[in-house]
Amino acid sequence: MKKPDIPADEERRLETLHSLNILDTPPEERFDRLTRLAMRLFNVPVAQVSLIDEARQWFKSCLGIDPVEVPRDLTFCGHAILCEGPFVIEDASKDARFADNPLIAINPKVRFYAGYPLEINGSNIGTLCILDYVPRKFSDADQVLLEDLAYMAQQVKGGGIILIFLGGFFEFVRY
Repeated sequence: MKKPDIPADEERRLETLHSLNILDTPPEERFDRLTRLAMRLFNVPVAQVSLIDEARQWFKSCLGIDPVEVPRDLTFCGHAILCEGPFVIEDASKDARFADNPLIAINPKVRFYAGYPLEINGSNIGTLCILDYVPRKFSDADQVLLEDLAYMAQQVKGGGIILIFLGGFFEFVRY
């Protein structure tokens, strides 16, 4: 299993993430609406809004499975935050980076993953992602749709005040 690399901007990324004061907060319907929409649009059993801190992937919304967090070293999203676009694993059992990952060895066995990084202030703090228990193809059109959903989770407006819209959560940051 290949552990995710640490992003080059890790210190700044973590400062940005912690400044949002969102980690370890209760579930919110506004995040769950976004993940429900992703589940329906892609016809998948699991969708998540996840945030990656120093040691874990924590789920602000996780529909379809129960975990609240997963060790960062085991996560697909830890790899996705290193990307500028979608990160797709069509069949994790046949991908040498993930074939021995415990997440695909336990029931239910994750086979498919697609995640798009959530960027705030130039740092990827987490992902909007979908999972399935069967391998599947992910078309260019699917990638664009996932990107659109991720942008819905992170709209940024200019003009001296940044309005961060993360699944309905508003945070104003002066720059």
